[in-house]
Amino acid sequence: MRYGFIGLGHLGKHLAANLARGGFDLAVFDLHRAAADDVIAAGAKWAESVAELARQCDALITCLPSPAASAAVLGQALPAMASGSTWIEMSTNDFAQIEAIAARAAEGGVATLACPVTGGVHRAEAGDITVLVGGTQQVFATHEPALKAMGGRVIYLGGIEQAAVTKVVTNMLAFIHLIAAGEALMLCAKAGVDLRAAFDAIAASSGNSFVHETESQVILNGSYDIGFTMDLACKDAGFAVEFGRRFGVPLRLAGVMEQTFIEGRAKYGGDAWSSMIVKLLEDSVGTPLRAPGFPAKLGPEHS
Repeated sequence: MRYGFIGLGHLGKHLAANLARGGFDLAVFDLHRAAADDVIAAGAKWAESVAELARQCDALITCLPSPAASAAVLGQALPAMASGSTWIEMSTNDFAQIEAIAARAAEGGVATLACPVTGGVHRAEAGDITVLVGGTQQVFATHEPALKAMGGRVIYLGGIEQAAVTKVVTNMLAFIHLIAAGEALMLCAKAGVDLRAAFDAIAASSGNSFVHETESQVILNGSYDIGFTMDLACKDAGFAVEFGRRFGVPLRLAGVMEQTFIEGRAKYGGDAWSSMIVKLLEDSVGTPLRAPGFPAKLGPEHS
C-alpha cells in the first residue's frame, strides 16, 4: 500500500513522520519543500507536485489548514487518482464540504475516509494523538494499520458527518476550557495564590481538564506556544456555531467563546497562538499569569 501525504504543517509533519517510521511506503508534498526535511529523514520520499503524488499512491492523505485549501488540493489530485484508491482527509473540515468532494471522488472510483485528529501537536509528535474515523467499515479496515501508526487511539464513529462533528465538538470544548482556565488562574493570582501551587491544585481537583494540564503550562511560561493559531481556532469555533444552527442546538457558551476568539484574533493577529486568548484577560486587568518551572513548548513527555 503506497501512501501520499499533503500538508506538513505543525500537525501534519508529525503524522507523516510517524507513518514513515512505521515502515509504510510514503511520499509527501508541501508548498514549502523545507517542511518535508524531517519526514524525508524518517524514510519518506518527495513528490514534485500534487498530481505526481496522486498518481503514484494508493491512498492520499491531506492535513490542511482550511476548507479552501482542501478543495484546491483535491481539485488537482482527484483527476490523477486511480479507481480503487482512497482519499483520507485528516483536516478539521465542514462535513458538507467533505461529503461534496467525496461524491466527486466516488465518480472516479475513489473512496473517502474523514479522519480528523484530536489531542494536540505534542501528542502527534509522540504518536499518541487520537484519530476519529468516518467512512465505510471496509475502507476503514483497509487503512486502520496506517491510522494506528500515525496516532494512538483510533475511534470509528460512523459516517463522515459523525466524525467531522465529533472533532469540532472536541475543539469547542477545548476552547471553552481554555478561557475558563485563564479566568481560574487569574482569580488565584489576584488572591495572592502562588501560581505554581494553583496549577497543581487545579490539576488535582474535580475542576481539572486536559487543557489545563497542557495549555496552562505554556501560558504560565509566557510563550503561549501550543502549535495552534488564532486563525485555526476561529475556523473551528465557527464550525461549532454553524453546526449548532444546522442541528437546532442552542450553544450559548460556544457563542461567547467564538466571539472571544474573534476578539483575540483582531488584537493579536491570526498567526498568534490560540493560547493567547488568555492574554485578553491578562491585558484587561494588567496582571500577567507567570510562574517559574513551566516549559516554553510542550514535548512528547507531556503526552
